Amino acid sequence: MPTDIVMPQMGESIFEGTITKWLKKPGDKVQRDEPLFEISTDKVDAEIPAPASGVLQDIKVAEGATVQVNTVVGTISSDGESAAAKPAAQPPQAKKESVPAKTPASATEPKSPVPSAPTQSAPAQASPEEADHARSSPLVRKIAREHNINLAQVSGTGLGGRITKQDITAFLEKSEPGAAATATPAAPSAKSEVSSPALASVPGDLVPMNHMRKIIAQRMIESRRTSAHVHCMFEVDLTRIVQLRNKNKSAFEKRNGARLTFMPFFSRAAIIALQQFPIVNASIEGESIRYHRHVNLGIAVALDWGLIVPVLKNADDLNFLGLQRGISDLGERARSKKLKTEEVEGSTFTITNPGQFGAVFGLPIINQPNSAIMGIGGITKAPMVVTDEDGNDSIAIRSIVHLTLGYDHRLIDGAVADQFMAQVKKTLENWTEEIG
Repeated sequence: MPTDIVMPQMGESIFEGTITKWLKKPGDKVQRDEPLFEISTDKVDAEIPAPASGVLQDIKVAEGATVQVNTVVGTISSDGESAAAKPAAQPPQAKKESVPAKTPASATEPKSPVPSAPTQSAPAQASPEEADHARSSPLVRKIAREHNINLAQVSGTGLGGRITKQDITAFLEKSEPGAAATATPAAPSAKSEVSSPALASVPGDLVPMNHMRKIIAQRMIESRRTSAHVHCMFEVDLTRIVQLRNKNKSAFEKRNGARLTFMPFFSRAAIIALQQFPIVNASIEGESIRYHRHVNLGIAVALDWGLIVPVLKNADDLNFLGLQRGISDLGERARSKKLKTEEVEGSTFTITNPGQFGAVFGLPIINQPNSAIMGIGGITKAPMVVTDEDGNDSIAIRSIVHLTLGYDHRLIDGAVADQFMAQVKKTLENWTEEIG
């Protein structure tokens, strides 16, 4: 009996997902737990394993389509049923995403008795009501009913013209009473979502954003609108740590089976400062301040297809080796799409590292609902005035890094931000902790 493949629920707050890539095509053999397709949600990108072994019989939801959780997106037959797996060609990628599969009922549509049917092309043209249902979520439709809005008049910025909550909220804000009845209907979008994040383009091309890029754009704008962003920058002499790392990195790796990077040094220094200045680890809730019990450290990871911030929970309970292992593990699983939803939620402070690409420093946008984010610039050698214990000055070549703190001035005063960064600088320049 065929096994249904469903859109998984990646977390309690996740209600839909976008299929970005099928890793198998109809007729291919699959093994249970073998990666079968990739999805993107507003939290994570992930590889979804096959629920059973057999043959991929058919694909019901094309690449680029967004569907509700638990929607059947394909079926796997046992090997003995594989003859039925090959009549249908793989669905078009992204081009038909504006009519995504929504319910298992779509799986029961009559199939052509002719095995050589050329394609599973677009179904019969949907009615306006069906089209609106396909390009909006239950929440959006509920808001539309409450405000007597015809969804055909709302331009969707989601995948394939899908109407998001932000779209309908913006429509309501811009519309005067009665405007919903007179607004010009938005023309159906003929453009398709680019499911491949690394799709090559040439000058002059107009390429739709992928799902992750849309989420990033939305959150960055929301953060700028929410927080009163201010930045401060400190120059830090990292010579002691550079020498310590160079001396110990080979032995550290042999002893612990983990690379010795600079990130745990910066993370540990930030944690020490956060414990002394808990307001920097706090967040605003309405007109109240939430002081968090632990430091949940968000570490921004640059991916080929976007940016994600996995979270190292209770980082203040970890020693140096624990920080190194935790940061490396999250980074590797972010790049291989193995993160769980709960591993990208709940950060209280974030660190980002533009310096790895050569930036002298960065002015990062706060990762909501955090109140601060620390940016790490590139480590460079430069001449610097050095004062010895007797107060004598000399010029020496030192390893320098520029650290910035982006903070929410609604909550954190400039003096506190500067004191926080002064503590980070002090810890790094006078490093004494064992590195394991």
